[in-house]
Amino acid sequence: MKNWNGKPYHSLDYMLRERFGEKVYKVTLNGGMSCPNRDGKLGDRGCIFCSQGGSGDFAADAALTITEQIDSQIAVLSAKRPIHKYIAYFQAYTNTYAPVEYLRRIFTEAIRHPSVVAVSIGTRPDCLGEDVLELLSELNQIKPVWIELGLQTIHERTAAYIRRGYPLSVFETAVRNLRERGIEVIVHTILGLPGESQEDILATMKYLNHRDIQGIKLQLLHVLKDTDLAQEYLEGKFHVYEREEYLNLVIRCLENLDPEIVIHRMTGDGPEKLLLAPLWTGRKREVLNLLHHQMKVCDSWQGKQYNFDQVTVNGVNSNKQFHTLSE
Repeated sequence: MKNWNGKPYHSLDYMLRERFGEKVYKVTLNGGMSCPNRDGKLGDRGCIFCSQGGSGDFAADAALTITEQIDSQIAVLSAKRPIHKYIAYFQAYTNTYAPVEYLRRIFTEAIRHPSVVAVSIGTRPDCLGEDVLELLSELNQIKPVWIELGLQTIHERTAAYIRRGYPLSVFETAVRNLRERGIEVIVHTILGLPGESQEDILATMKYLNHRDIQGIKLQLLHVLKDTDLAQEYLEGKFHVYEREEYLNLVIRCLENLDPEIVIHRMTGDGPEKLLLAPLWTGRKREVLNLLHHQMKVCDSWQGKQYNFDQVTVNGVNSNKQFHTLSE
């Protein structure tokens, strides 16, 4: 069984230790931005699953400066264990949806912090204009900049249902533009969206094998209170995964993923006060331990079913394509 420092998948922790020489922690930041899916540009209700916190319910207080947000979280984390390196993660809402002058100020403040070794920015692929791309390229020359894109699914029917607000072609253009500038791309996917079968989800994984991405987040669908999704769940319109179902699905996803893609997340955290279902996800460590055990028993690892020569997308065999970047 192939493993990455004892884990049967290419974990974020493994990648960070290889790159930075030690364990690295994230501090989650709030840049005080909104989203075109909330401010009326595309819609005013957000994606169907998104909380009022813009999926940044664990991020710091936007009333604080970026430096204050970073320092306050470092103080808490370093009190528990010796930590020297951090990733500044802009998490809440759409973190490139603001004037570029403002983005330059807050991103530069984060990247210049002496304890920060990289900056990760969560955003939408339709919020990456040329001026923003040039800014990100500049910052990437100082310290690594990673862009996290909320794709969720490749299926347009599901995208319309969740009110994603952009077609797949926009995502493809964003990835190409970022990689041409040497910026690493992390893709968010949601497992268990209403109407999607396991084969639909695996199609998303196989599609992403075909894109030049460096990381992925496998996020279990969380039903949060006071969302439109919660109302549909309470009306019994869809099923959420039980723990064993989800573990089996994650194993299938990992087996079909390119082993070079770094796994940044496999379950996700739903805020306890907001989480409606599934409640078993609150025991995250237990879930991960069960996953590791099950993969060991099944002799499973990331890429076990991956074809290194060809990838099939929508029934068509295509050679995998990359932008080759000089180091």
